[in-house]
Amino acid sequence: MTDDELSLLVSTGLQAFLTSGRISTPLTSMDLLLALISCKPSTFAAPGLTMPRLTDLARVEKVLETLSVNWDHGSILLSHEGGELHVTDVHLGNPRVLDAINPRKRKRAPIDEDADSAAGNTPDEISSSNGESDSSISMNTPLGNLSKDLKEVYAILQKSTAKGRLLAERFRSLNGGFEPICTYITKVECAKFRSETDPSNPPNPLFCNLLHFRPLIRPHTDPSLGHCSYLNTCYSEPTYSQSPSITPFPPGTGARVSLPSGLGAGGRGKEKAPCRYLHFEIDWDEKDGPLAPIDGWRTQRLKKPFKIELGMGPDGRDMQVLPPQWINCDLRRFDYSVLGKFHVIMADPPWDIHMSLPYGTMTDDEMRAMPIPTLQDEGLLFLWVTGRAMEVGRECLRVWGYTRVDEVVWVKTNQLQRVIRTGRTGHWLNHTKEHMLVGVKTRTDAAGNLIFPSWANRGLDTDVIVSEVRETSRKPDEVYGLIERMCPGGRKIEIFGRKHNTRPGWLTLGNQLGQDQIYEEDLATRIKARYPERFMSVSGQAMITR
Repeated sequence: MTDDELSLLVSTGLQAFLTSGRISTPLTSMDLLLALISCKPSTFAAPGLTMPRLTDLARVEKVLETLSVNWDHGSILLSHEGGELHVTDVHLGNPRVLDAINPRKRKRAPIDEDADSAAGNTPDEISSSNGESDSSISMNTPLGNLSKDLKEVYAILQKSTAKGRLLAERFRSLNGGFEPICTYITKVECAKFRSETDPSNPPNPLFCNLLHFRPLIRPHTDPSLGHCSYLNTCYSEPTYSQSPSITPFPPGTGARVSLPSGLGAGGRGKEKAPCRYLHFEIDWDEKDGPLAPIDGWRTQRLKKPFKIELGMGPDGRDMQVLPPQWINCDLRRFDYSVLGKFHVIMADPPWDIHMSLPYGTMTDDEMRAMPIPTLQDEGLLFLWVTGRAMEVGRECLRVWGYTRVDEVVWVKTNQLQRVIRTGRTGHWLNHTKEHMLVGVKTRTDAAGNLIFPSWANRGLDTDVIVSEVRETSRKPDEVYGLIERMCPGGRKIEIFGRKHNTRPGWLTLGNQLGQDQIYEEDLATRIKARYPERFMSVSGQAMITR
């Protein structure tokens, strides 16, 4: 894409997005670039224009700088803050035209007419000499109607503080990789659209540079049926165990899994034919560039953070993050008192939601009897709920001695990054989301006010997570980042976890974890004293006690 084409795309896109309400000011240059990437250029720009890439951010900012000096569609107010370019305000339309359509009466300053007549000045000349001109008409936006002083105040309020910038740097995402997906899904459909847009000028390359999928045509596949509602989470798909959709091995390398027999989309273990609907895999070629590794966060290391007290967690200083720890046990009978106290608890219980599920469930009474209170004196509890468990979960929080203070919603997307339409739960409507209740251990002061943990970082994240569905009951990885930003360091435990839930800095409890792995020596000592027969691995060395 040439500079002129990018300038035209940014100009028309900015005008179209603001007019339609898709975006609003203030916004960053990255926000505008993402809006351009996620929208079809044909909806607001001339045919033949391609979408920019994330690597074009510097070019987009250069275009915005140019448009802020001279833009035919209005005026743009920019500001630089924290290394980012911010579009503070945008005024659409020619001020002279707006004045002709809706003229404003301006109050003139009181004048001495006799003195002015002697001097030969007219009221219009005085108005001109005071600096008022036709070009100083207030803009047709709320910000444009403010005085110059109020605009300066507004610009100051939009600037982040030094503390805010330090916190943002400390808690930034380690894996910032993002692969936008083409709206036409396959390279064939993408090329077809691009060629039809301008038949006289064939596109080069044939398809865009976004991520594409290829349909998996097997002997039993009937393309006329359309897409499978479950896509890569369909029980008959060999890719079901390889979520998320961008697999560790690029497609076409020969690393294949045979199609399981006797499993159909209708359920597990039932003698049904394999799913006949269309499924997809990533259409990746070596020339398309490397795929971002799924577990990139494991190998990346955060630079040494600035020394700022806020955000250091319960201990007020950087703590060594231990490798993943887990204990395989029966969660209904395990002695939780040997585990000690934790600052954070997360649980994804097997609620009895009165539906057929591929795992065992616990009754409401068993959930109320869970010894959660013994794990915390002060801290946060994150409890996943769905269906009827939304009410039972709130009751359990009260029984366990917690006060619900917030709620996180996970909006589920499928392999093609679209909101799922066929969830596997829901009696009345198909569920496309799940909820995670956020509770605080109930402690009050003398006046009866709830005491929040002083080490908890509040206001860093939003309460909505949009993420792809993977294996049954597997939750999005983004929730761990949210929790770890709220509570850096400290002890964290996840209850009802599986092997894919194990994570550095966390202790996981579940009944499908295999041999125990413990790195806290004092914890291993307590478990050894309570359960002498348990076999466990302590600090990389297997230990068995009799």
